[in-house]
Formats: sequence, structure tokens, C-alpha cells
Amino acid sequence: MSTLAARTAPAGSPAAPPRRRPKPRGRFTGWLFVGPFVVVLVLMLIVPIGYALWLSLFRDQLVGGNQFVWFANYLQLFQDSQFWSGFGRVVVFLVIQVPIMLGLALVAALTLDSARLWGASFFRIAVFLPYAVPGVVAALIWGFIYGNQFGLTGAANDALGIDLLQPFSPTWVLTSIGNVVTWEFLGYNMLIFYAALRTVPGELYEAAELDGAGPLRTVFSIKLPALRGPMVIATIFSIIGSFQLFNEPNLLKTLAPNVIGSSFTPNMYAYSLSFSGQQFNYSATVAIVMGVITAVIAYVVQVRGTRQENR
Repeated sequence: MSTLAARTAPAGSPAAPPRRRPKPRGRFTGWLFVGPFVVVLVLMLIVPIGYALWLSLFRDQLVGGNQFVWFANYLQLFQDSQFWSGFGRVVVFLVIQVPIMLGLALVAALTLDSARLWGASFFRIAVFLPYAVPGVVAALIWGFIYGNQFGLTGAANDALGIDLLQPFSPTWVLTSIGNVVTWEFLGYNMLIFYAALRTVPGELYEAAELDGAGPLRTVFSIKLPALRGPMVIATIFSIIGSFQLFNEPNLLKTLAPNVIGSSFTPNMYAYSLSFSGQQFNYSATVAIVMGVITAVIAYVVQVRGTRQENR
């Protein structure tokens, strides 16, 4: 009893403070992995965007030099017919070219996944190979094919005796550029779809076969639902690429200078303003507006695609 009383603390004495847990070691270890990415993100993305936004708020005046004008450049851009003409041309390109390219890529991926194609490995490499060709080289190759005086098109017209093919005419120039872009990125999108199809569990195919589902039923009930997520990703990438259209028309401009002008696309317009016209402030305004429009459209597509996938 005396020993127990000695160990019992008096009623009025303060309670012993709780023991603090030792701090975990390596609390900054995570930042060692994330740090390089954050540095690159800040220096290569956030800082340039912030600088472009800052430039867009200034304008070179005849009197006073470069002055702060708030949003005057944006008001001017909304009334700029050259910008909206190029923007409308890119929207038409997106609405027509992207569905065709993704549809062909989907057919190619389903054909490869069917295991009924002879020489599937060669077919896969052949379709994907144009993506490995640099965009500049691809535009030069197709520029030679489209040439009316020296290319394959000119030779075909000479053989027929009439100008049947006119890739650089105002009517067909956008289609010609769309053909080049489709040739370049068809294999890339096909590989996205094909990789997603290879992850579908084989048990689903076995269950569909036991239920008597044919090839078409299997495609519509199993394969296409499995491709909803990849199709959303491919669509977002294609939308961004369409709004960034620059290499192909800029290189083909030398072959069709009367049809492809400096404001053929918004990116070409911004490039011309910056490097030819020395209008860096207005060029930054064009870049900021195009970036916002692209981000908003890509976000809407992502949200709608995610909702449909979760149904």
C-alpha cells in the first residue's frame, strides 16, 4: 500500500506533459522530387505567360513611346478582321479535319486489335511512321507533291492536259493542309486507341462470345466504351494542335503566297506581328486571347467527356 501511494501523484500537482512525437525524418524529401518540375514549370510556363500578359497591357505610341494602355489592345483585337478571319479558318479546319483524322485512327486501331489483319506489325509501323517525320520535313514533302510547276500534281495535270488538281487554290488550300496534318498525326492517335484496346480484359471478350455477340456487337458494346477516355484525350490534343496550326501553312506559304497570307492562322498572325512588324505588345495580346480560347474549349471537352465516361 505504501508503494502504491508513493507512485500516485497528489491531487493538486500538475499532470505530466504528453510526450511529443518525434518529427518524421526526410520531411523535405518530397520537394527534392517535385522541386525540379516546379522550377521548370515556373520558368518555362508561368513566367512567360505572365510576361506576355504584362506586354499586352502596353502599346508603342508615336508620342511618349511604350505606354501603359490597360486593355486597349484587347479592344482593338476584338475589332481586328484579320485575326477573326484566321480564327474562323482554324475553326473550320478543326470541325472538319479532327473528326476525319480521329475516325480514321479509330478504324486503324480496331483493325489492328481484331487480330485478323495479315502483317499487323508492318501496318502499325507504316501508319505510325509519318509521326516520326519532323513537321518541317513533312510540309516540304507535301509541298513538293502539291507543286503545280515541278511536283507530282503538276506532272499529273500535264499528263491529263488540264488543271484537274489545284491543291493551292483558295478553295482547296485548307483541305490540302488538313491532308498533311492528318497524314502526320493519324498514327499517333491510332497508337493511343490501340494501347487502350490492349488493356481490355480478355474475360469480357469471352463473356461476349458466350452470349453470342458478333464482331460488330463486340465493337459497339466493349471496345468503343473502353475508348471513351482515350478519345477525350485525343480530341483535346487535336483541338490544341488545330489552334496552334503554324508549321504547315507557314512553310507552304512560299509556294502559294497569294493564297496563304501572313494572317492565315492566328499563330501566323502573331508571328508576323512580332518578327515582321515589331508589334510585340499586340502580338502578345493575340497569344493571350488564343491561349484563353484554347484552354476554355479544351476544358469544356474534358468536362463533357468525363461526365459521359462516368455515366
